Amino acid sequence: MSHTSPPDQLHDTAPAVEGARPETRGIELIADGERHGRARDLFLIWAAPSVSILNLTIGASLILLGLEVWQAIAIIVAASLLWIFPGIIAGSGPAAGTAGSVVTRAMYGILGNRLFVAVVGWFIGAVFLSLTWLASSFMGADLLRRTGLEDPIWVPIGVTIVVATITIFVAIFGHGLILRAYPYMAGALFVIFLVVAGFILPTVDWQYAAPEPLTGAALWSALTIGFTILASSPLSFINSPDIARYLPRDTKPSHITLATALGGAVPFIVFTSIGVLLATGLSTPAFEAGIDVALLDLLPGWLGPVLVVGVVINTIALNAMTAYTSSMALQAIGFRLRRIPAAIIVGLVGTALTIYLVLSSNLVEAANLMLQFLVVVSGPAMAIFTVDVVLRRYRYDGVDLFDDTPGGRFWYSGGWSVPGITALLVGGAATAVCLATSVWVGPVAELTGYIDLSVPVGMLVAAALYAGLLRTPLGKDGRP
Repeated sequence: MSHTSPPDQLHDTAPAVEGARPETRGIELIADGERHGRARDLFLIWAAPSVSILNLTIGASLILLGLEVWQAIAIIVAASLLWIFPGIIAGSGPAAGTAGSVVTRAMYGILGNRLFVAVVGWFIGAVFLSLTWLASSFMGADLLRRTGLEDPIWVPIGVTIVVATITIFVAIFGHGLILRAYPYMAGALFVIFLVVAGFILPTVDWQYAAPEPLTGAALWSALTIGFTILASSPLSFINSPDIARYLPRDTKPSHITLATALGGAVPFIVFTSIGVLLATGLSTPAFEAGIDVALLDLLPGWLGPVLVVGVVINTIALNAMTAYTSSMALQAIGFRLRRIPAAIIVGLVGTALTIYLVLSSNLVEAANLMLQFLVVVSGPAMAIFTVDVVLRRYRYDGVDLFDDTPGGRFWYSGGWSVPGITALLVGGAATAVCLATSVWVGPVAELTGYIDLSVPVGMLVAAALYAGLLRTPLGKDGRP
């Protein structure tokens, strides 16, 4: 058995759960006596990260693609349906009593999962850490510029470091603090962003029409590229089992699915749509200056700082969750680290990437490009996880998941699950050849006139291949 086997650590209980002290528990199994909470608690936990300036930015970018308002809102609603996937897989956390980065050993094998978590888990975590820290860095720096602090390099870097430090502090205290603080953070964010929306509405051009209405292949290209950008958000939350894992074992998976999906989808729809409306009243120079700058210009002087505070709160909510789950991913890879040092390492890596982006891009460019590329790994990974959960019907044995010895249930073929790894690689390749970005256009996307089918094609290929291979001799050891 590994150093993280179930008997090793089952003593980290109530104080950490209640958020009174830093949570030292990492991926270790959670005993039934330590379980607590209700499925509906997940709604506000997922709402806090989703009330986001990033959603406003993405919504505004849909107008840049040439879409009409109703078209943009339609694909926002369509993309929000993908929140069902983080909801479905979240139930595996309480079923297994451990983190999602351990549950995926059932899909990829003990050694294969280390590669999966190192590449996929860390890539997703780094992208979202950097993008949300980037948003707060740009907005905080612009607010400080208006007070006379105009250094274009050190001011945003300073903002990044301050926000990152607070974020990692929350991640260190872990699940208990997240459970207690996030409902209040969600409430504060709803109020702040709704007030901001109230000041945006008078600037909306309710008669807006695209300068050059899109038709035919050009319209489908814009719709599908926009969908891909939007889809990357729900598909990236493969860490949803980590947040649900403390729930009692008998919590109904359907309730977990509903609370998680609605918590993410409702603010996603509302605030991304507000971003669409915001863009209708902006001039070309305002877009070029950046949505973050344009938004502050639209608001009265007293509300600008309040909005920046809201952006910082949202950044902390999203990135503390990401850093928290990424610290457990480090343990799942096999590093002999306690969770708290692992969280600090995650924070340092995310801060470094954010500083690089601060010096090299604006928020819209960084968000759109990175979110599109994110689906190459997140789409197939989410599809495989969902298929495995459905086929196993949430039957995950935590003790078996921690048995990393040859001959263990999830050792498979030399530590690798051929169905899982094959489906992930082929699904990722299928996604890439259908992707259409400003720096990469796959051959399928090029043939179809830049229509981006990367999300549905990649997910369907990965799901079908994984389910099919499990029924062959290649999948006999891992068959649910």
